[in-house]
Amino acid sequence: MAMLRHFFLTHEDLTQIILYAAVITFLWLAEVLVSADSLRSKFKHSSVNLLFICTALPIQLLLTTFIIIISKWDNLHHWGLLNLISWHSRGWTYYIIAFILLDLCEYTYHVIMHKVDALWKFHLVHHSDLKVDVSTTTREHPGETFVRTSFLILWVFLLGPIVGVLIVRQIFQSFSNIAAHTEFRLSGRANKIIGLLFITPNLHHVHHHYKLPYTDCNYGDVLSIWDRIFGTFNELDKEDTHFGIDTHMDENVNGKFVNVVKIPFQKLERKSYPEDHN
Repeated sequence: MAMLRHFFLTHEDLTQIILYAAVITFLWLAEVLVSADSLRSKFKHSSVNLLFICTALPIQLLLTTFIIIISKWDNLHHWGLLNLISWHSRGWTYYIIAFILLDLCEYTYHVIMHKVDALWKFHLVHHSDLKVDVSTTTREHPGETFVRTSFLILWVFLLGPIVGVLIVRQIFQSFSNIAAHTEFRLSGRANKIIGLLFITPNLHHVHHHYKLPYTDCNYGDVLSIWDRIFGTFNELDKEDTHFGIDTHMDENVNGKFVNVVKIPFQKLERKSYPEDHN
């Protein structure tokens, strides 16, 4: 037991990867039990999404090194917004404030990915999944992995959080993103209560609806408060929610890894506005 504890404490990145994989595997198996799809159909769908782990992981691990270096440099030189405050101790107050600021940064990043055409071309790969389940969490084009992690480098440089905050933040963010993409939805009452503060599967499913204005709402990463503050919050009943993106609904493209990877390098079609709100 002591050896395991020492291993997890000295291999934080690997530990998070193991936990991430374990949670996704557990929830995927749970989805199989309740899904109307056959095991073969679900495996075929998931295999396309899970291949993106192979492209994302090397980029993520490489750029995470720079994130840690910048975090340590910021705190050594007292640089960054968080270091403008003279903290007597970096206790729970510091962690909560840093967490909230980083969550606001992730909300900002997500909005930028939707509004800038050159970046949307990469982000729409995630939205092109015609069936959202826990495997959709991993459906991220390597180009977006690079952009997302580069933005995180910028946020860390500007804020100056300690490495401990980044580790805690990554754990919460990973579990939140995984849960938000599952097929499981909360009851209406539970969603109303939990959704006041956090992004729930119900709320994130709305973001994956194939038409505007719903595609451009519920940008929140962990917290839903930013959508409420900035007017991007929206709700949609389950029966009215249809996954995908209206400019890329061809299953022959979305269901093949190589074709999906090519999407950002093809002519961009603007997201179209719906004739109605369904």
